[in-house]
Amino acid sequence: MHPMVNDDGTAKTLKEPDATSARVTGGGKTKARPRGRPRSFDRETALEKALLAFWEHGYEATSVSDLTRVMDIGAPSLYAAFGDKRSLFDEVVRVYGTRHGSFTDRALAEEPTARAAVERILREAAAVYTEPGHPHGCLVVHAAANCSNPEVEQSLRDRRNANIAAFESRIRADVAAGVLPPATDAAALARHTGAMIQGMSQQARDGASREELEAVAEIALSIWPRTGTHTG
Repeated sequence: MHPMVNDDGTAKTLKEPDATSARVTGGGKTKARPRGRPRSFDRETALEKALLAFWEHGYEATSVSDLTRVMDIGAPSLYAAFGDKRSLFDEVVRVYGTRHGSFTDRALAEEPTARAAVERILREAAAVYTEPGHPHGCLVVHAAANCSNPEVEQSLRDRRNANIAAFESRIRADVAAGVLPPATDAAALARHTGAMIQGMSQQARDGASREELEAVAEIALSIWPRTGTHTG
């Protein structure tokens, strides 16, 4: 169950009505008196709405007023529950990585070779980047578009470069193990993989279908060097 949060960002508690909620008027009649209790909202639901807004429009183009509108909360609630726009975005990126972007880490951890991992990553990217129910493409790629905040831009760049570094590390391990030829340019092959993922993301934004992106993935995999001879 998602936690309920008051409109001031504090956890919501349920209380029984008490005498302070009403006052007696002439004739013994009671008249309701406003409690002043903040309106509550579901924090996880609001966060998911913010994620979709940033994913669709990017960091720069998504204003605080846009966020309060789509999250259906007031600005004071946003700041109390999530901090400022930058803090909210940082949390959105972490949630995105867990819910939508974890296929890269899983493939690198579970597949036996770098090529098998990249093949799985490209195929899953083709599926995730085009599936219905959320904006197409990758948030980490597109949220930095036209971004004037250097810290946000650097943070997203670091995430993309971390993936390329992980690809390179896995490729170098396969070269050392004899799975790939000794002359394999691990850095270039890793960067090629990153370029393919980012390009597929943009293609998905431009309307490419899953099948079209899978065809692109097949061509990308065809340039991988032939399997080397394992020397022990």
